[in-house]
Amino acid sequence: MKRPRLARATAALTALVLAAGTTAACGSGDDGGGGGASAPGVTDTTVTIGSHQPLTGPAAPGYSANSAASKAFFDHVNANGGVHGRKIVYRYVDDVYNPTQTVGVVQRLVLRDKVFAIFNGLGTPTHSKVVGYLNAQRVPDLFVASGCGCWDQPKRHPQTFGWQVDYVREGKILGDHVRRAFAGRKVAYFYQNDDFGQDGVKGLDRYIPASQVVTRQSYQPGGTDVGAQVQAIAQSKADVVVLFSIPTYTALFRLAALKLGYRPQMVVSNVGSDPVTLTGLLESHAKRGGAQVEGNPLIQGIITDAYLSAPGSDDSWIRLFRQIHRQYIPKLPFNGNIIYGMSVAYTFVQALQAAGPHPTRKSLVEALEKSKFTGPGLVPFAYSKDSHAGYTGAQIGVIKGDTVVLQGQPMTTDAGDGPIQPYTGGQPQAPANGIPPRN
Repeated sequence: MKRPRLARATAALTALVLAAGTTAACGSGDDGGGGGASAPGVTDTTVTIGSHQPLTGPAAPGYSANSAASKAFFDHVNANGGVHGRKIVYRYVDDVYNPTQTVGVVQRLVLRDKVFAIFNGLGTPTHSKVVGYLNAQRVPDLFVASGCGCWDQPKRHPQTFGWQVDYVREGKILGDHVRRAFAGRKVAYFYQNDDFGQDGVKGLDRYIPASQVVTRQSYQPGGTDVGAQVQAIAQSKADVVVLFSIPTYTALFRLAALKLGYRPQMVVSNVGSDPVTLTGLLESHAKRGGAQVEGNPLIQGIITDAYLSAPGSDDSWIRLFRQIHRQYIPKLPFNGNIIYGMSVAYTFVQALQAAGPHPTRKSLVEALEKSKFTGPGLVPFAYSKDSHAGYTGAQIGVIKGDTVVLQGQPMTTDAGDGPIQPYTGGQPQAPANGIPPRN
């Protein structure tokens, strides 16, 4: 239920912050290209970056591990000499996946902590509230932890870059798979009612015939009762349900469907389908509801996609990340969120290397626009002066056991009406010491 007074207060606070950012941009923005020590957040021995993360709240299950994994990778880099002799100091603060709190968190990181860049701020509804502020302050806003296409606006938001495959591209790839694998079957959508879910649906609709889609049900993040939406989907007798949901709502959908005796084929976007996270959520949500279930059997056969290696893989990247995991964060489960956090940290290290021995905010952004980075991804990045989008595609997979087993080939596409094409370039090997080689 919406609270008008709180909404008005939030809007007023956001407007004040954005206005302050515009006024202060000249004073706290980039140094324009001077020595490293004169850039905000940069000293002779350190580079300080910041982030807003859901350490508690509805997005915390699974996602709270992202920042710990990134810090573990940075700790590994620091232990091996850092970047151009500087250690990365990573300050990540809980915003509870609440846009109002995100504004305050990011303002403090920029104005009080004077971070060099914001790194991997998580969430579409949360980061949307600060993207204008960060660009007004001319603070590099790198690798937003969200696949919203809105991060790819280099003319409007020149400081902001996506990283993961955007939701339109992902929706196209999932939609094409559904169209081919379930021709003529009834399809339903269950999605988060913001740019995350809406972008995913845009991609799905480009490939799944409208005649097959029997119902579209959305949810607002924050509440935990999705019974009405699941009831509507069950009554539609959909054979396939495509979900663009965060893990909590994937689990809530599965449990609500179980109560109705409804077992459709689930097709779940990457962000909501980590097997280890889902297993724990299913068991904890069921327990709070007074039931006892074994979570893992309930997720077997879920179709999803990936743009990074799966935890159960035995490639060079997984071996590297397992090694770092054992050394720095052994108490956390090794899952897709750990792989994500370390992978995005790897790309940040590449960008910081490319920014030069005396990095400025300007040189960091320019380095990304000129980059041809490779790394843990199954597909290439889209980075250029005209594109701030991240990975360009994904590969279909199926949950088996506690991992995602990839099928077929990685596919690439664009966020428009361009075709879906197989990518045959292959995934590079991880560097032996885990440190990105300098190009």
